[in-house]
Amino acid sequence: MKPPQPSPIFFRTSSAHRCCRGRSLNTPIQTSDAVSQRLTHPEFGFHHSKCMTIPLMQNFISAIPVKVSWLFPFFSILSKSIGSYQLLATQASPDEEFVADEFLNQILSAKERSPEVSSEKLCTTYIDKLLKAGNPSAAAKLLQSLHEKHIFLSSNAYDLLLVAASEANSIGLLSQIFMDILVFNKPLSSTSYLNIAKAFTKTDDSVLLKFVREVSELTFPRNATILNRIIHAFAECSQIDKSLVIFDLMKSLKCKPDLITYNTVLWILGRAGRLDEMLHEFSSMGVANISPDIISYNTLLNSLQKFGRLDLCSVFFREMGENGLKPDLRTYQALIEGFGRSGNLEEALRLFAEMKQGHIRSSIYIYRSLINYSKKMGKVELAMSLLEEMNACLPDLIGPKDFKQKNRQLRSLKQF
Repeated sequence: MKPPQPSPIFFRTSSAHRCCRGRSLNTPIQTSDAVSQRLTHPEFGFHHSKCMTIPLMQNFISAIPVKVSWLFPFFSILSKSIGSYQLLATQASPDEEFVADEFLNQILSAKERSPEVSSEKLCTTYIDKLLKAGNPSAAAKLLQSLHEKHIFLSSNAYDLLLVAASEANSIGLLSQIFMDILVFNKPLSSTSYLNIAKAFTKTDDSVLLKFVREVSELTFPRNATILNRIIHAFAECSQIDKSLVIFDLMKSLKCKPDLITYNTVLWILGRAGRLDEMLHEFSSMGVANISPDIISYNTLLNSLQKFGRLDLCSVFFREMGENGLKPDLRTYQALIEGFGRSGNLEEALRLFAEMKQGHIRSSIYIYRSLINYSKKMGKVELAMSLLEEMNACLPDLIGPKDFKQKNRQLRSLKQF
């Protein structure tokens, strides 16, 4: 039985016109040695001769064989215009454009020959191969070729491409992919934002700021959620200064910092022990007409207590009440932990009693902290009493499972 023959090779109209000036539609076109070497490289599985015929068509999509229903579950065919958005594809040479066109057609013919092959895996693999071969310009051109025909990759495919572009340190392609995602409102995972941050590790701030400005233009007048997640991702990758550079730039952009932006920056600075900067940004919230919420205060209290600034903890705790904010479990947990560690067990117990009077559900961690600090101060009877109380109300206490469940909910909310 003869193996199935590959489908005819079709090219985008624009590319074909460039390649075929002065030729008839069926005139063989001689490719360069560089292109031929790329196309016949065993990694790509191509075995075309240097001489091939290009059937020129007005409409690329109409020339695709009928048996391409695999496109529809994987690609979204959009009819609406993308407005003034322009791709950030790296300028590709004629050879690289030819390679991108050939890859595009190979994707179609490979799927025709092997329908059981995963469409998503097939398309992303071809672009990934170009990246690993050190040819990001051709990879960008291939993605742009799909884009020009209103063919857009699925969210999972974009996710995989972000990883590949990040690993290849191809800022141009990564930017192009990310802008596509924004324009067509594809959801992104936290991991994707981390990959974006990693790609900018060794870049100059000017490159990063250019990227941020473009993101801001695309997301305005929507909220600052995208930039907030980028700031958070840079901090998670230990690039705190870059996070702050983005934050400072946001103040001069149309997409201004919002409450979540400030809370994120407070968390970043507090975790890094940069308390003076944290307090400065907290006070600047008023200048920006942004009122701190319970998360803002809890972030301050948790950071301050870790560095022994209990005097400031008491000040901000009182300020919370004056601003009409009711303390929650995290508020009391930070204060009880701080005063207990400092040896002021009496104040820790007072806060614990106040929390219970406010009918705030306690956690197993608060009991463990109080028990531990009581033992350290030689108050064994108090520690035993707290242990008995904890065991008696154990089913009603917030424990590890509750925190894990809440973290899962937060991660799911970050998918958008």
